[in-house]
Amino acid sequence: MSAFLSNAQTTDAIPLDSGLIQLSGVVVSEETLSELPYTTVLDHTSHRGVFCDFYGYFTMVVYPGDTLLFSAYGHKTSNYIVPDTLENNFYSIIHVMEVDTIDLPNIEVFPWPSREDFARAFVNMNPYDDAIRRAQRQLSGESLAFAAARLDIDGSLAYGSVQSQYQTQLYTNNQLPANNLLNPYAWSKLIKDWKEGKLSKQ
Repeated sequence: MSAFLSNAQTTDAIPLDSGLIQLSGVVVSEETLSELPYTTVLDHTSHRGVFCDFYGYFTMVVYPGDTLLFSAYGHKTSNYIVPDTLENNFYSIIHVMEVDTIDLPNIEVFPWPSREDFARAFVNMNPYDDAIRRAQRQLSGESLAFAAARLDIDGSLAYGSVQSQYQTQLYTNNQLPANNLLNPYAWSKLIKDWKEGKLSKQ
């Protein structure tokens, strides 16, 4: 890489009668106008080239009429011809590169590494255990309580729990706490759920 750069990355003074041009520039993307880092700039005429830096900047010594090839990942390769009508030995450009769309072939991803594993999973598959039933089982009260019991209580949850207990104490202040065993509405709901079979389903 150092040899690839050493032929072009020079900033020494260029004699006016040498015909050489110090060409500098920035490579940007057409879609976002953002710099394209590490773009390859190849002088197709002299077969020398440079890499852009992280900011898309490059500089190299060329001759008038040289053809430069710009190559960057995700962009179409483009060229630039150094003008032969320049009046000085230093020239700056902004090179815009067009975004290239790369179409990849379709790939089917299977959860089984081989046909034998697929056949084994197919034979042992439970057709009645669908996604909805698995979701209902995982979101049941027992599963959620099991997961909640293993979660650490953070500051907001602890504060909410303390405030809830405080509100309950204010509600039952100077009296006995409420007892649902003596609540006729709770008994009515219990008998209704028992007749409809909801208790057996749970």
